[in-house]
Amino acid sequence: MAGIDGRLLPTYVEGFHDAEAVAKMKYAVLGNTGLTVSQLSFGASALGSVFRETDDAESVQVVHKALKSGINYIDTAPWYGHGKAETVLGKALKDIPRQAYYLATKVCRYEPDVHKMFDFSAERTLRSVDESLARLGLSYVDIIQVHDMEFAPSLDVVINETLPALQKVKDSGKAKFIGITGYPLGNFRKVIGRSPVKIDTILTYCHGSMNDNSLQDDLQYFHERGIGVVNASPISMGLLSHRGPPAWHPATQDIKDACRQAAEYCKSKGADISRLAMHFTLNQPGVPTTLVSTASQANLDRNLRAVYEELTSDEKETLDYICERFFKPLNNKTWEGVEVERYRKMKQDPGAAVLG
Repeated sequence: MAGIDGRLLPTYVEGFHDAEAVAKMKYAVLGNTGLTVSQLSFGASALGSVFRETDDAESVQVVHKALKSGINYIDTAPWYGHGKAETVLGKALKDIPRQAYYLATKVCRYEPDVHKMFDFSAERTLRSVDESLARLGLSYVDIIQVHDMEFAPSLDVVINETLPALQKVKDSGKAKFIGITGYPLGNFRKVIGRSPVKIDTILTYCHGSMNDNSLQDDLQYFHERGIGVVNASPISMGLLSHRGPPAWHPATQDIKDACRQAAEYCKSKGADISRLAMHFTLNQPGVPTTLVSTASQANLDRNLRAVYEELTSDEKETLDYICERFFKPLNNKTWEGVEVERYRKMKQDPGAAVLG
């Protein structure tokens, strides 16, 4: 990845970019799309205040700093802040040359009310794309993706209705490529194998991390088909942090315990487990880009340093130890099915409201 000079890429804009920062960023080609993307990409979910209350002015500045520093891939969705993330992102992008970035958004996941949360129909999908473009202030996105397809009534709906609708979006010029997203890795093969529509990219999360690196087992399948892989959540939605995961985190207790013990060990050694987690993920082979979301300048700077800076010898020793001692026994254990089961149960309850 280090062999590509970002200043030679189509996304480099003289006078906009920080040439020195771009020269330090690492890049790789995203499958057969021809898009050469930054190793660290920008997840815009935080702009929707999904993790904490955020300041829109700071969010705009964070987007500007991220792109000027060589990040050239942005991922968002209507679901993040229920339109807010796309709206704030649109404000930020008004002052940025369209040439300077690739942008991906999603369809199918919308409202916090569990009974209105998902809609995989063709009609809603087509309308969603137009709504997203309006919020973003754009005439097209680079990639349009099915959001969390495991929550569909069945994968047949995704294959026979959602994806053909996205092909219409692509044919109309409103998107250049089509992607699918979700947590269960097995669903990607099921959909790719049966889809009447060409799948260009996949996005998955929490499978390229210290506690679960199972994405590596599927990379050859995607690479052989020219499908670009977008990884997300190197700290496993807060598991690999000193603060610990949020209360709603779907991981089983043994996963949470292993991550907590690893964090405690890191603290005893004066190491930041989130920094180790970022370095672990960014150095995994075969993964062109990893999404990290923030609306904080300080966190963005920290994330960028994970690309530029090497770990110290003590940090490397600590990383190796926690992987062997705490994470290897987990054997890439997942929480697959936990969230979907909870969603289906809540849908059956007329009084149920918001899925946490």
